[in-house]
Amino acid sequence: MRDVAIVGIGTTKFKSRWLEKTYYELAFDAAKMAFEDAGIDKDRVDSAVYGIYNDFFQRQYQPDAFVHDYLGLGLKPMVRVNSGGATGGAALRIGYQEVASGLQDVCLVLGVEKCADTYNYELQMATPEVLRAILYTADMTYDNPAGRTAASGFALAVVAHRDKYGNPTEEQMAKVSVKNHFNATKNPVAQSPKVLTVQDVLDSRMIVEPFKFYDNCLYTEGASAVILASKKVAESISDNPVWISGLGASVDYVMPGNRPSIHTFESSRLAAKKAYEMAGITNPVEELDLAELHDAFTGTEIMAYEDCFFCEEGRGGELIDDGTVLPDGRLPVNLSGGLIGCGHAVGATGIMQTYEVCKHLRGEAGERQRQGARKGLVQSIGGTLCTWSICLVLER
Repeated sequence: MRDVAIVGIGTTKFKSRWLEKTYYELAFDAAKMAFEDAGIDKDRVDSAVYGIYNDFFQRQYQPDAFVHDYLGLGLKPMVRVNSGGATGGAALRIGYQEVASGLQDVCLVLGVEKCADTYNYELQMATPEVLRAILYTADMTYDNPAGRTAASGFALAVVAHRDKYGNPTEEQMAKVSVKNHFNATKNPVAQSPKVLTVQDVLDSRMIVEPFKFYDNCLYTEGASAVILASKKVAESISDNPVWISGLGASVDYVMPGNRPSIHTFESSRLAAKKAYEMAGITNPVEELDLAELHDAFTGTEIMAYEDCFFCEEGRGGELIDDGTVLPDGRLPVNLSGGLIGCGHAVGATGIMQTYEVCKHLRGEAGERQRQGARKGLVQSIGGTLCTWSICLVLER
């Protein structure tokens, strides 16, 4: 396979609502920023991969075709990816394959989501429609009639982990929330910058045990894009390429009953293992400079410390207690604010995480900069109890 570099990045602000923009206008803004960052125009792109999670969110079937049209990329090949919360990461994987295989030299990978367009005009609010749209991604024969939501599904895994290992505790999860909301105060594109205390989180209203309000990410609208290029092209147009040195993916059984256990996410462990093997990493805590992990819920960020081999299984809670994952720790996690602080624009999230790591590797992350960063991890997960997992190792 050929080496693949990220030569251009762009992202819109992540917001609860972009009333003034359609989903394809948001996509255009992110693509324009990525093209300008790469110093190329759209005609230099050979193909495109779009990450768009839910047609109901956009109130539009096949929204990828309209994005492609609006970007002026007609007659160029494109494909859409939908892998739940891992959609952005999965789109990056397909884009990587396009370039690494030699099929294309330059590929645009773009994620966009505009969830609140699925508006209920009878109730004059979006929330019930957003949740109903997500429920269609559950098994409609058994799972959906039981009333499972994304939060209640992942809560089951956190409770199973806590029952087996005694953590994550409510206080440890609250510390993750405090960390990620605070990190977001230094990120100009973040949706939820807040200075909270552990007690603020513990006192917030219960959503589903053990998750309280501030343990959850918010649904978000936004778009993010990267330009991938072959080594030959990257070296000819870019002075600061970021290389994808590791890539791993795994898809677990979507029905949790088919899995031997749910106290850990085996697909995440396999994806991280494959990415580390490809990148030659044997000690992630020592060799990585930062990580952007999928923290849709505080408890699952702590589980991700274990799934990404930052510590032994069952000891994830210790890393937030001892400061390892804090901004000045040995391996800071979610300096962007993560999904909890930055927001979760589902199709764009994995690409936003990649944008964030690239900013640090290029020394452009401003006051949240990880000094001397040379290697970072992106973890993108989604689906019922982490069905899909994609991990990328990026380095300069």
